[in-house]
Amino acid sequence: MTTVYSIDARIEVPVRDTEVTARVADAVENLFPNAEFEHEPGTLVAETHTLDPFSDQLHEQEILDTARREFAKGTTEDGFSFSLKKQAAFQGVINFSVGEPDELGDIEVTVTVREPTVEEYIDHIAPPTEDGRPVDPNGNRRR
Repeated sequence: MTTVYSIDARIEVPVRDTEVTARVADAVENLFPNAEFEHEPGTLVAETHTLDPFSDQLHEQEILDTARREFAKGTTEDGFSFSLKKQAAFQGVINFSVGEPDELGDIEVTVTVREPTVEEYIDHIAPPTEDGRPVDPNGNRRR
């Protein structure tokens, strides 16, 4: 049986006067290539309905445990949220923002999960690991 994932991810990024909006959009697209953009005064807002490319990057960078920790910090009944460093995103690298936001602001991501549960979706995009390798819920290594 295939699980159907139904999510909405809202991505908000401040655009400072010293920044070019298109470059900020490029940073977001580096991590969320399916994002659709809207421009609001001083803010770039994007929405996507899949985090699969972001998940692929988490696997490539081998930062699944870090991602799970950050997702857990921002978990609510309806979803989860997290912040990313804008400067790293310009380079196509995921770097979670902890502590004080950067001078130029962080990329704020809010994920609303409709199907399945929040925990199951987090396990899908950032599976638990054993010895640094992803494992599925049955304890088998994957990827």
